[in-house]
Amino acid sequence: MDPIFITIAFVLGFLVRQIGLPPMVGFLAAGFVLNGLGFEGGETLQTFADLGVTLLLFSIGLKLDLKSLAKPEVWAGASLHMAITIAVFSVGVFGLGMAGLPFFVDLTFPTAILVAFALSFSSTVFAVKILEEKGEVGAMHGRVSIGILIMQDIFAVLFLTFSLGKLPSFWAILIPVALWGLKPVLYRLMNRSGHGELLLLFGLFAALVVGASGFELVGLKADLGALILGILLAGHAKSSELSKTLLSLKELLLVGFFLSIGLAGVPTMAAVGVAALLVLVVPLKVALFYILLTRFKLRARSSLLGSLSLANYSEFGLIVAAVGATQGWLSPEWLVIIALALSATFVIASPLNTAADVLYSNYRERLCKFETKTRHPDDQPIDSGTANIGVFGMGRLGTMAYDFMTEKYGNTVLGFDFNPEKVKQHCEAGRHVVFADPTDPDFWPRMTQRDSQARMVLLTMPKHQANLAAVRHLVEIGFPGKIAAIANFDDQVTELKEAGAEAAFNFYNEAGLGFAEHAREVLESQKERGAES
Repeated sequence: MDPIFITIAFVLGFLVRQIGLPPMVGFLAAGFVLNGLGFEGGETLQTFADLGVTLLLFSIGLKLDLKSLAKPEVWAGASLHMAITIAVFSVGVFGLGMAGLPFFVDLTFPTAILVAFALSFSSTVFAVKILEEKGEVGAMHGRVSIGILIMQDIFAVLFLTFSLGKLPSFWAILIPVALWGLKPVLYRLMNRSGHGELLLLFGLFAALVVGASGFELVGLKADLGALILGILLAGHAKSSELSKTLLSLKELLLVGFFLSIGLAGVPTMAAVGVAALLVLVVPLKVALFYILLTRFKLRARSSLLGSLSLANYSEFGLIVAAVGATQGWLSPEWLVIIALALSATFVIASPLNTAADVLYSNYRERLCKFETKTRHPDDQPIDSGTANIGVFGMGRLGTMAYDFMTEKYGNTVLGFDFNPEKVKQHCEAGRHVVFADPTDPDFWPRMTQRDSQARMVLLTMPKHQANLAAVRHLVEIGFPGKIAAIANFDDQVTELKEAGAEAAFNFYNEAGLGFAEHAREVLESQKERGAES
């Protein structure tokens, strides 16, 4: 990649991060700046972008519970939203053409439907990055949003398959059998790949060779192959480790994706005006998502956060427009228009998602009017019973903290996690763990009201922003107990303490101290045995 690309991407990504926006906004801006300076994307950048999206879908698959796609709020929510959006937008687009607006005037009703179809998608890249940064991929709204996006991706793959006139080859019907036979082989390879660079290379092999290239060989979309291979490996004990190993490489490659959007073309003033018009109707998509999710019995907060994570246009819209332009159905200018609208919605949606809980708190009464009388089984209120010590985030560290506190204080300890499968596993192991989203501002008042004798909260969630948000919620409601939290870095320890945590620990430092203390105990015991002999 050109040094100028790297420099401008870094500078703008760094600057927007300083004002509280995700770096991706800076990367998008960098693409437009480079475009204005006369640079073009080229094959190398496009390769980076394609690889980034492929690895992103593979990573989604590694974390995906396939059963979640069968839930009504996912498959029905995605299908209804797309059908209603296409119906409303196609009429609107055709009407603007009848009114003589530039770019719309040349559209027939079938091509107006095609434009509406392109605008019905939400961005998988944006939503996953936002949810990962906030530590909410496993939360109720995160799981529903990702499920909806995967359903949309499936619709896009079907469109690409049939619109290009390339039906899958006969051998595609053997894919289920091939995957069934490959699964034990891939599991064994994964087991024996260790924990370093070989595991990273195995991930690339599975995603890009077995998944992407394997599906392309039989006439199917490469990205679909990466997603399905990720799902195939999701049940392996090392799937989470593999996802973390791929994280930095995936993030770096996705920079190419965001740059490529800005470099898509030089916009005219007319194109900017049409893109602005498309941005103005995004609130209709968000409102429709919110109404549909509340109809499927999700709470107001879950529906709002899920809707805001989908408040944009999608990279798949660009792909659909590119197919339309290649086939001669749309003018090439529509690629630039959708790229501009996509970029603008990314910029607008980023701060909205960052401030989602503030928006919910400010408009809670109005939003809750849309809730149904019954709740979704996974979105029920929490009953903490008689517990007065809470451990939030039941990963490896949280489990150790739970077991230690239980040994010291008995059955007064309660674990919380927003991954239902993890909750189920802990319950089967005999631990008292319940499903909950600690980033939910509605959760903390309920916990305090049900248990006024609360003594301590231990925040062991893997994402710093989730722990920080929980500390702030606790301070806001006047939590009477003590707050302790973990961090990855010393500056995060400072941030947690400034927010109100009585104790915050860099768990890497603490792990080192614990190891040294354990080694000292072993050494002392050896000396004692030597003295006795």
